Amino acid sequence: MCLGIPMIVVEGDDFTAQCTRGDETRRVSMMLVGAQPAGTKVLVHIDSAVRVLDDAEAELIENALQGVAAAMAGESFDHLFADLVDREPQLPEFLRDEA
Repeated sequence: MCLGIPMIVVEGDDFTAQCTRGDETRRVSMMLVGAQPAGTKVLVHIDSAVRVLDDAEAELIENALQGVAAAMAGESFDHLFADLVDREPQLPEFLRDEA
């Protein structure tokens, strides 16, 4: 399985950027999203930025990744999925039966 991770652009050019997540730094291809200014959050798959993220979406993804890690370690994780607690799961609109 391949997961995308949110990273923050530190510096770069039209083709690559130095990006960070926590204490990890990677050189990431920017070919799919174009040059981005420092501070921009991007979703990275296999060292390629595939989408620019806003702060809220980057936080949701980061919380989900931390929640999975906490669950695997046997730690509490409900607080990391606050947007999902106390509500029924919803299918994306394109998967809903319109009948």
